Amino acid sequence: MTASGLESKFCRFDEANLVTDGTDIEGYASVFGRVDQGGDIVAKGAYAASLKRMAQSGRRVKMLWQHDPSQPIGVWDEIREDARGLYVKGRLLGDVARAREAACLIEAGAIDGLSIGYRTLRAGKDDKGRRVLAEVDLWEVSLVTFPMLPDAKVQAKSEPAAESLFLELAQVVKDARKRLADPA
Repeated sequence: MTASGLESKFCRFDEANLVTDGTDIEGYASVFGRVDQGGDIVAKGAYAASLKRMAQSGRRVKMLWQHDPSQPIGVWDEIREDARGLYVKGRLLGDVARAREAACLIEAGAIDGLSIGYRTLRAGKDDKGRRVLAEVDLWEVSLVTFPMLPDAKVQAKSEPAAESLFLELAQVVKDARKRLADPA
């Protein structure tokens, strides 16, 4: 928990992700009934009231880099609770340098997690003494290095963009330089 009282939970990206420009991201930021590495469990329905309040007020859950409020990297276009967990769908913004870096890190497998930033409103204990989050106030979902909930999955997809064309051009230039240096 941070000094502000905001808590966070992490989840992993699917190992089979393919990202070229990081435009589209979707999947589950939280899975109900699973014990995370901190020993907490999120109960079904924990996000419902928060999502309803946000919709009524026009407020949106933020997409941040590593929970840093000074580094928004995209927008969540859809966030909903279903029978499995908290589903998120959004876009990394190509005009944001950190978002482009995030796309490269995801593609390389260096970043594979999501984390939720929230405040606990209601919680209890299960029969094993683990905290069960019954209601949370969701603030943000971040891309992170270390996920807390390894079995929650996210898929990242993207469309070709100027950056991938730049990478192709850079390879052509590199190949041409190599041929010029060794004409044999």
